[in-house]
Amino acid sequence: MRSVLRWLVLVAVAALALQLFFVGRIAMMAAVDPQSTAFERSEAWRLLTGADTRMRWRQQWLPYSQISDNLKRAVIASEDGSFTNHEGVDWEALEKAWQKNEKAQERAAKLAAPTKAKTPATPRPPKVIGGSTITQQLAKNLLLSGERTLLRKGQEFVLTMLLELLLDKQRILEIYLNNVEWGEGVFGAEAAAQHYFRKPAARLSAFEAARLAVMLPRPKYFEKLPNSGYLSSRASTIVARMGSAELP
Repeated sequence: MRSVLRWLVLVAVAALALQLFFVGRIAMMAAVDPQSTAFERSEAWRLLTGADTRMRWRQQWLPYSQISDNLKRAVIASEDGSFTNHEGVDWEALEKAWQKNEKAQERAAKLAAPTKAKTPATPRPPKVIGGSTITQQLAKNLLLSGERTLLRKGQEFVLTMLLELLLDKQRILEIYLNNVEWGEGVFGAEAAAQHYFRKPAARLSAFEAARLAVMLPRPKYFEKLPNSGYLSSRASTIVARMGSAELP
């Protein structure tokens, strides 16, 4: 019994030490620009150890003031419309995403059900809609692995709360825009602006910014489809929403 209690105490101490480590890392980010994220390091390793060993990497840190307001508004309008008002988690958006995913699952189940006239089909997996905020996305990419477990999701929630507690909204958005992925080895607003439009991130037009924002959920996919009709159509929708996007 004592050995079990000893192990439980050790696990609790290790968990506490890990949280204190995260607190220290995030507190430093109030003044020190993070040089990389956990996701970036995993991508760099993947590129270095892949079949094509050429390292294709673009990233350049920009202060918040040197990133186009068009891009800030476009990303907020596309990814997290209530960014400046929530405390890290948008519960209403999560609920809507949950309901949409449930309906998608039901439709997929109906398509797969056998009927008298035909054998059961093999439908495409339903598209899973996320409700993560900008802060949650940053928490996940900064310090966590890409695995999808309840434990990792719980840690993401804790880190989200820490980011909101220790950093202001402007700093959260600044770190996000400088580290988010926009293609194969393309990270951050400046790299994306140069890669896709051959111009600085400070000079992005509203439509260019909206196209970049629409790419965020699937950047590598849209990088290969620059003439995608969906990309242009969705970008026009985001442009229309940008006027109501509130900046921190």
